[in-house]
Amino acid sequence: MADVVGRRAAVAPLAVLTAGAAGAAYLYTTDPHEPGHLLPQCPFRLVTGWLCPACGGTRMVYDLMHGQFAAAWADNRLLLLASPYALALLGRWGWEGLRGRRWQPRPGRTTPAVILAVAVAWTVVRNVVG
Repeated sequence: MADVVGRRAAVAPLAVLTAGAAGAAYLYTTDPHEPGHLLPQCPFRLVTGWLCPACGGTRMVYDLMHGQFAAAWADNRLLLLASPYALALLGRWGWEGLRGRRWQPRPGRTTPAVILAVAVAWTVVRNVVG
């Protein structure tokens, strides 16, 4: 029974990793700086005309995979700075899953408010200030 629970704990992080790898493989050969590709549009930008906090993320990842660090920085500074933290969370989730344990980060009470405030501030700065 413990073996079944252990395998179940690893399914979700491995599925996320697999989906991310498949998306990255497609993106590697698809330049998002050029129009005409099958890439999702940002719903926030379609509705408001503003760049959301994640806009530029696809271009940023493409540029990182091709060694274009300055271009990645220009595409989305905030997301680039947050990426190592997100990758560390994914790594921890996968590691615990492979060890047969379910894991979920336990953010502090103010963490969601801080993340939301930073995202809103970033949205305003990149759209109003430039």
